[in-house]
Amino acid sequence: MSLGRRAGAEMLGTFWLVFGGCGSAVLAAAFPNLGIGLLGVSLAFGLTVLTMAYAIGHISGCHLNPAVSVGLVVGKRFPASELPAYVIAQVVGGIVAAGLLYLIASGKPGFEMGGFAANGFGAHSPGGYSLTACITAEVVLTFMFLIIILGATDRRAPSGFAPIAIGLGLTLIHLIGIPVTNLSVNPARSTGPAVFVGTWAIEELWLFWVAPLVGAALAGVVYPALAGEPAVETTQVATAAAAGR
Repeated sequence: MSLGRRAGAEMLGTFWLVFGGCGSAVLAAAFPNLGIGLLGVSLAFGLTVLTMAYAIGHISGCHLNPAVSVGLVVGKRFPASELPAYVIAQVVGGIVAAGLLYLIASGKPGFEMGGFAANGFGAHSPGGYSLTACITAEVVLTFMFLIIILGATDRRAPSGFAPIAIGLGLTLIHLIGIPVTNLSVNPARSTGPAVFVGTWAIEELWLFWVAPLVGAALAGVVYPALAGEPAVETTQVATAAAAGR
């Protein structure tokens, strides 16, 4: 499969993650009498990854996240030479999704931008959490997310469950992290809404690149040390994810 096609799949998949996850937060979380709340938004993010793992896992490996791609590079699951193409595609997909979400959301009378599902710390943290608390949460939760991904796609893991484990893992970390930062663990997911919110969201965006990348890189070192065997090659990981491994 050519790099261009795989990057295109990553752009589409990341579009779906941001449109589905952030869309649930912007459009459905507080809908009068029927709002899905924190639990619903968390589940929506998990479902986007689960569905895309089956839809495009056999094409690109379904990273949908620059931090995931970096973690896989560090863990020797993905070639570093292909990292820039994946990251660019993921960021573009996130921005396009946020743009279409803005178009839909702004069609409601009395629309106000508000937070627009952007990530923030301090005054822009949903729970008012400090910079230190937010950095810690993003590093730890991204680390655990990558541990789940690396473990679930290991060739020794029980077959048929990787998309489910990864999707539920993303749901769980959203349940933990939404009150702290609105939860990122994904620089592309953070960049999309920040582009349209501007001002404070752009100023605070650095955290949602640095912390997830650090957490992912740490997982890329720790998991192979725990697993004790060389990682599976990239193509095998993609095939395993597509097959429901």
